[in-house]
Amino acid sequence: MRFDDSLNTVLAADASTAFGAQATFRQLVDLIARGRAAADAATLDRLRTLRPQVPPAVRAAVARGLALSRPPVGLVALLAEDEPAIAAAALRAARLPAADWIALLPTLGPVGRATLRNRSDLDPVVARGLESFGSTDFTIGFDAPPAADTTSDAPPSAPIDRPVPPPVGTGPFKPVGLLTDALPVVALARRAARTEPVPEPTGFEIADLVDRIATFQRARGTPTPVATPERIDTFRLETDAAGIVSWTDAAPRGAVIGLSIARADGQGAAPVDGIVTGAFRRRTAFTDARLTLPGASAIAGDWRLSAVPMFDPVGGRFLGYRGGGRRPRVDESAVRPSGSGQSEGLRRLVHELRTPTNAIAGFSELIEAQLLGPVAPAYRERAAAIRAQAADLVAAIEDLDLAARIDGHALELRPGVVPVSGLLARAVGELSTLAEVRRCGITLGVVDSQLAFACDDRATERLFARLLATIVSAAQAQEAVALSADRAGDRIAVTISRPRALAALTEDALLRLDAELEADLPGKPLLGTGFALRLIRNLAAELGGTLSFPDGHVRVVLPAASSDAVGQASTN
Repeated sequence: MRFDDSLNTVLAADASTAFGAQATFRQLVDLIARGRAAADAATLDRLRTLRPQVPPAVRAAVARGLALSRPPVGLVALLAEDEPAIAAAALRAARLPAADWIALLPTLGPVGRATLRNRSDLDPVVARGLESFGSTDFTIGFDAPPAADTTSDAPPSAPIDRPVPPPVGTGPFKPVGLLTDALPVVALARRAARTEPVPEPTGFEIADLVDRIATFQRARGTPTPVATPERIDTFRLETDAAGIVSWTDAAPRGAVIGLSIARADGQGAAPVDGIVTGAFRRRTAFTDARLTLPGASAIAGDWRLSAVPMFDPVGGRFLGYRGGGRRPRVDESAVRPSGSGQSEGLRRLVHELRTPTNAIAGFSELIEAQLLGPVAPAYRERAAAIRAQAADLVAAIEDLDLAARIDGHALELRPGVVPVSGLLARAVGELSTLAEVRRCGITLGVVDSQLAFACDDRATERLFARLLATIVSAAQAQEAVALSADRAGDRIAVTISRPRALAALTEDALLRLDAELEADLPGKPLLGTGFALRLIRNLAAELGGTLSFPDGHVRVVLPAASSDAVGQASTN
């Protein structure tokens, strides 16, 4: 059995806070307007109870949202009871049958009926009904004090606080009913109605009741197919000068229209980051700003928003923004997928690749060293190239294995003490050959011998070896890569200068560098600089540290070992 429990879910939500009351008010109006909840007395009373806790701006936005649906007359009447601005917004946006408008007109005040008079899409019957209130709506009331009556003990009447219709007296006009009664056709029809026998009401048997119950249960048990919204990947939008989204080509439009990009918090604000709000204050363009739309519709989820400002070509007045959104790429997502099964599958694949790659590297080394017999120089050169490429492939496989272990929370770390000076000196020595190939220099400043990391020695050595290799591979001729280490409280910071190819890039640009975008240079990461930096950042996080990119540098911060631990490590 399936049923729509949306109304119960909304009514069960916590409405004691200001945010909860506003969310409940919005959701109830949306359910009633789309026909998913009945506009009964209990639901409308709930809206009246929540109304004092909802700011007028939010209620006005809800009233304007009626343009996207066909609300029942009860909901329109409730919103028409509100402040004049909110009631006018609801009456301008609502679409009702002519009979509902006629029934609603007497309950509206002069302001509400004046709003309807300005609409050109109403039925002529409704227009004639509005004309009948003309004398009442345009009569100025006068609250005169009651006249003194000495002959009666009745209490004085209450003062009148609304316009009173003028008294209706006798005139030359007669009701339409009196005129039609004299017609022969009407008189004949009335005589026929009096002479026809009135049918007696017939009852029903118990079997009929049982059949009706069975039919109802069968119809109730039949599941109603629910259409799954088709996910969209792009949309366009426009805002007004206040930052309110006024147009979009996405569906449903109600999820976007009415949101404000001018502020990142508050009522009616779109959940955007500070890039958008800062650009709006400066009236400048923005690119790939984060936007999150809640709900389960086709447009819900995370987006990257880009837009440019619009100005009046004549007077230069700011008109708003025009742009669009796209779904974020995998590397732009702030939440890493929790697919442990995918990580385990990647680790098995890495294991299957490592064995044949090591075999190829070993066999090429045997050929190069002529351990299996004399080999021609051309084949020795070919074997040396294969061994170098196999070594790069093994390094990429090791990176994939490390990434899979980190993603699957299977990285084994042992607490230890790692001297900083010795670690950095070994890393610089191992990269001297690569620096010679790149014709660049790598220098290590003076490092205090008492500095030591409180980390796993193998993981820490892998981190700095991979980071330095990535930076040196991007250096050009005559460039120098400088290293320094300093203590910052209970942590140690290692700062590395960036080469010119990477110095001007932002953190997001560095992490997005792809192998296909980089030049085919010796020593470059096989999987790309972006992948290597993301791997190093995740490994630093596993070790309890951070990786950052200050101006022109790369900074690694890891926990520092205590003085006692350093002394014990030096004596062992």
